[in-house]
Amino acid sequence: MAAPPPAISLSTRLADLPPTARVRPAHVNALAALGVNNVGQLLAHLPARHEFQEAEAPISSLTAGALVTARGEISATRVVNKGRLPRFEAVLMDDTGRLDLVFFNMPHMRHSLHPGMRVRVYGKAQAYGPGLQLANPKVEPLRDESKEPAAADSRLRPVYPASELIPSRAIEEIIARILEPALPLIEDHLPEPYRKQRELPELAAAYRMMHAPASEGEIAAARRRLAYDELLMLQLGVFLRRAQLRAAHRSPPIPWSEAIDARIRRRFPFSLTEAQEAVIREIVADLARPDPANRLIQGDVGSGKTAVAVYAMLCAVAAGHQAALMAPTELLAEQHDASISHLLANSKVRVRLLTGSLAAAERESTLAAIASGDVDITIGTHALLTEHVRFSSLALAVIDEQHRFGVHQRAGLRTKGAQGQPEPSFDSPPSPAPILTPHVLVMTATPIPRTLALTIYGDLDISTISALPPGRSPIATRVVTPDKSAEVYAWLRTRLDEGDQAYVVVPAIDSGATAGDADLADLRSTLKRLEEGPLAGKRLAAIHGRLKPDTREHVMSRFRAGEIDALIATTVIEVGVDVPNATIMVVENADRFGLAQLHQLRGRVGRSTKKSACILIADPVTIDGAARLAVMAQTNDGFELAERDAEIRGPGEVFGTRQAGAPAFKVADLMRDRDLLGLARHDAAAWIEAS
Repeated sequence: MAAPPPAISLSTRLADLPPTARVRPAHVNALAALGVNNVGQLLAHLPARHEFQEAEAPISSLTAGALVTARGEISATRVVNKGRLPRFEAVLMDDTGRLDLVFFNMPHMRHSLHPGMRVRVYGKAQAYGPGLQLANPKVEPLRDESKEPAAADSRLRPVYPASELIPSRAIEEIIARILEPALPLIEDHLPEPYRKQRELPELAAAYRMMHAPASEGEIAAARRRLAYDELLMLQLGVFLRRAQLRAAHRSPPIPWSEAIDARIRRRFPFSLTEAQEAVIREIVADLARPDPANRLIQGDVGSGKTAVAVYAMLCAVAAGHQAALMAPTELLAEQHDASISHLLANSKVRVRLLTGSLAAAERESTLAAIASGDVDITIGTHALLTEHVRFSSLALAVIDEQHRFGVHQRAGLRTKGAQGQPEPSFDSPPSPAPILTPHVLVMTATPIPRTLALTIYGDLDISTISALPPGRSPIATRVVTPDKSAEVYAWLRTRLDEGDQAYVVVPAIDSGATAGDADLADLRSTLKRLEEGPLAGKRLAAIHGRLKPDTREHVMSRFRAGEIDALIATTVIEVGVDVPNATIMVVENADRFGLAQLHQLRGRVGRSTKKSACILIADPVTIDGAARLAVMAQTNDGFELAERDAEIRGPGEVFGTRQAGAPAFKVADLMRDRDLLGLARHDAAAWIEAS
């Protein structure tokens, strides 16, 4: 009796597997390059897809395009050395017909196959002349006719992520040999009653069904279980973080009263929309509690998020505290400072701007005023995060266009109310004395599909301003190819002649930033081309992020005053610029911008009752690029755009790397698994609440 094979565990290295596993050293190294080093990682190396392989059949009944299995005798072979890629060819015959086999870049096959040899082959059949051909098929020699295996049944064959060093077929064979002894090693972290209630298979069964499925139904069941696990782990982390923050932090309660409400509303020269009113009710309820508010306010371009933020900041000021608003660019911070200062003119509320480009004396004066409590509302950029900024009593921090900040930058503003106390860590128990921290509101005009909001911003409560203020005109959007540029600018000139103003947006400041891309429009050459060509005689000016703040503000002031007809700009005008008379937006090389960014740019027009238009000049080279531009022309609804963008590009591509925390899943698909995400979120909340 043979000795039992050596015991293995999920942590057993592939190099240490017993000989029965037949894992060659070369394959051990190749799998290591794929991040697969032990038995557990091998089981977790899931198929990218499954292909249906037909049951073994006579050659005459095989069909092109299918994965087929056939057996017969090799009747002829030859080596063809013509062309760059030598190939070995063989002919397989059975009683019903002929099947051609071709092997590319596999010279060893000339020694493995020879006329008269019986073999079984399988691979994908392709039409070839009057018959069929298999390219690089798997070959199984049949050396003893008396012991030939039975005909192979149809099956769903796993196709694995592979490399040039190890093909999917080799990975499939290794996993097939290790699967039976490895599956019993998997312990399920979900109890049986819990699984049954949610109709989830056991974890070991899910892995078996992924690697060796008996039906498509098994694949679906296994995928659902593994996707649920990924989403549950994510949501547990989200709710654990939320619970820890709330347990370790306290914020100053900010009371609300009808008298405070009336005083604030007298400052607004307009009526708030019902959508704004609903969000304000949610915010004031948050601010009244000692638990830190942590709320995301999302709304489409022009929906009035800033007014809501100003209302919240004035609540903090009325309670005797300070508020801060952090914007991602100096231009946006300057715009906020100008508009909020105008709104609060002749009031007792003291507003100051803090950016990195302030002169040293002005900066020192501003820092001292903030620290002493002589500033009620501070508006700034990343400069607010520096260690030199100290607040007297910061009760509310508002972060605008929060997707433009990294996670650590957003967290940094929260510590400004903590009087130098450190953030709690998972590595150490929370301080017995709660840390004083401001309430936090984050705003975005980049609508987020709900599924993404629940993952990337899962620790935030979410409010949505779902309607635009009255008086906004719809924006007509057209996509044109570069050969129509002359027509676009001729039409633009007629609109400028009628007294309208326009933006022309380009992807780069100068050609030096885009070396090697001669077709990419840049600011300097575009300004020169328009001044000397289709817009000659019109008042043109350029604006970009490298300009000094005083120069930039001078240009914007002239544009707002109507002294500039068209502004040639980079994406520095993407957010916060509000000039009602600007009705035309032209975007050069529009396929170089993301869908959310194009929507933001388009939002700079349509801010009055005048007819507005957005012209996207582009020649997209990819199907996805063309699809995104087509969506832009179809709808002005930012929330619909966000959903379509996530569907086209995939959720992992919608947000940049600064969005640290955007999840990467092996199985779960945030757009496809909306219902499963909701279930995982509900379960995670219940687990953390019960713990």
